[in-house]
Amino acid sequence: MAKNTVFFIVGPTACGKTDAAVSAALALDGEVVSADSIQIYRGLDKGSAKPTEEEKRGVPHHMIDVVDRFEEDYNVARFASDAAKCIDDISSRGKTPIVAGGTGLYLNSLLYPLDFTEVLPDRELRERLANEEASSPGCLYERLREADPVSAERLHPNDIKRIVRALEVYELTGKSLTDHGGDFLNDREREIGFEPVIAGITMERSRLYDRINKRVEIMLSNGLEEEAKSLWLASGKKPKLALQAIGYRQFIAYFEGEATYDETVEIIKRETRRFAKRQIAWFKRDKRIRWFDADVFADRAELHQAIITYFKEERDRIERTDKT
Repeated sequence: MAKNTVFFIVGPTACGKTDAAVSAALALDGEVVSADSIQIYRGLDKGSAKPTEEEKRGVPHHMIDVVDRFEEDYNVARFASDAAKCIDDISSRGKTPIVAGGTGLYLNSLLYPLDFTEVLPDRELRERLANEEASSPGCLYERLREADPVSAERLHPNDIKRIVRALEVYELTGKSLTDHGGDFLNDREREIGFEPVIAGITMERSRLYDRINKRVEIMLSNGLEEEAKSLWLASGKKPKLALQAIGYRQFIAYFEGEATYDETVEIIKRETRRFAKRQIAWFKRDKRIRWFDADVFADRAELHQAIITYFKEERDRIERTDKT
């Protein structure tokens, strides 16, 4: 039986993935599935760059605002299950699924069926680990370096959410993410239920960093500080996992008197640039991605058309292969 084709648009933050996905959806009678670990939360709007209704241009979007803002148990396994249901539903209605996002682990949960996603979350363990980190910042990362150096190498020391998840898997099973096959690479060549076609957007690093800086300024003008403060107060000033995201975490430090406003803004820009650098390194390992350098196209429309043409050509190739 022939598999459905699912298109993916990946790349670093601020490279224009959402805009390209909407253009592709309009051209291919499609719907967008977000693969963003912050956009899933209701109420985390300004710091996650959720697309506005105008930016969606009438295209249905899935996996946005699907989780309570302070949900502690949502993990990559649940995302994989929820997003897969969205993809199946879109395909069943004769539409084209287009997955767009920059959260590598979420994307890989769809592209590579990883064993560790079956490990259920333990709220008490997570709370204990969070308290340990609050008492001794950096201790969890050091523990992960000892338990699972491969995963530690791929995670930023400030990515507490995923560090906690990695340690949770280790403590609950006695095996690391790497031992579970969670090395984020398709070393085991497991089969997935669709044919993926992946386009990546790249651009010259200084241009990307300039876009990131401007995006942060837009977030600030749109009310990021006010949103972060509201969420911080609503959380009871506790270190909720969702508020560890870039933008929110830095403003919480500001509210607690650990930095000035100007320092906070510069830290957000710096951490976002560092995050983009890690995203680029992550995606570069996947040789299936066809990269589109935005710098070689005259404008966004020309870039989008190149991606759409690639998707159409790959879909036709896959259909011809299925018939032979």
